[in-house]
Amino acid sequence: MKLTLDNPRTVAAPFGDRFAHVARLDLDGGALLMLAGQVAVDDAGEVVAPGDAAAQAERIFELLAGILASHGATLADVLHIRTFMTDMDDLPAYGAVRRRLFPAYPTDTPPASTTVEVNRLFLPGAVIEVEVTAAVPTRA
Repeated sequence: MKLTLDNPRTVAAPFGDRFAHVARLDLDGGALLMLAGQVAVDDAGEVVAPGDAAAQAERIFELLAGILASHGATLADVLHIRTFMTDMDDLPAYGAVRRRLFPAYPTDTPPASTTVEVNRLFLPGAVIEVEVTAAVPTRA
């Protein structure tokens, strides 16, 4: 078993360099990836589409996909999604993005999921934060 903490070049450095974007636990046959929560920011760290849940969800999953790719994984490898929203009324807009990226039964079963409403996020204008856990098998 080997633990690696990483900040891939596919996304901007974490705010304040106080955390890693991904913790990777290598196991026999693959790895478990635990990604830090991501908010919708551009390469300069500015919030994308302040207050727009759908646009922010698109950007967040783009960032998450980039982090996963840097470790040989894709959104198809996601086991669990944890979402923090400042307003549950934004759930339909967020859900539309999720349904497109993670098809539902009978095509596939989407990942396990937790969604909670929070008072606020750490960046003004950010309305969603998403973290994922993924399992990536060793590829021959």
